[in-house]
Amino acid sequence: MPQVEILIGGRPFELACQPGEERFLQKAASLLDAEASVIASQIGRMPEGRMLLMAGLMLADKTVHLEERLREAEARLSYLEQENASLPRTVEVPVEVPVEVRIEIPTIPIEVRQLFADVATEAEALSRAVESMSADQDVNQTA
Repeated sequence: MPQVEILIGGRPFELACQPGEERFLQKAASLLDAEASVIASQIGRMPEGRMLLMAGLMLADKTVHLEERLREAEARLSYLEQENASLPRTVEVPVEVPVEVRIEIPTIPIEVRQLFADVATEAEALSRAVESMSADQDVNQTA
């Protein structure tokens, strides 16, 4: 069984641990030592048992606070997971799709176009004839 020497509040301690747990024990001891060092700097030298008790209580206070924060975070996570579960899994996104519109204008046959041109020419000739007759009547009436 491995033996690990740790320092707590400047005092050495030798502890036995399971193989592979040495790093964990060193980390835990460094947390306890940090608290003991704060106590020693504020209060000064005190009995070993009292120093360890106070350092342990300070760590316990931090642990309680962290556990409360963890419970709050877990509750928030649970709430967000429920909110997430109620959200739709698909979202419809409107997309403009270009649409080609073809309007076919019927082509007028050339014979019909020629007929319209002939009718227009004849209508113009008739219009000139009517104007000419109207002008002749006006001249005859004033004479």
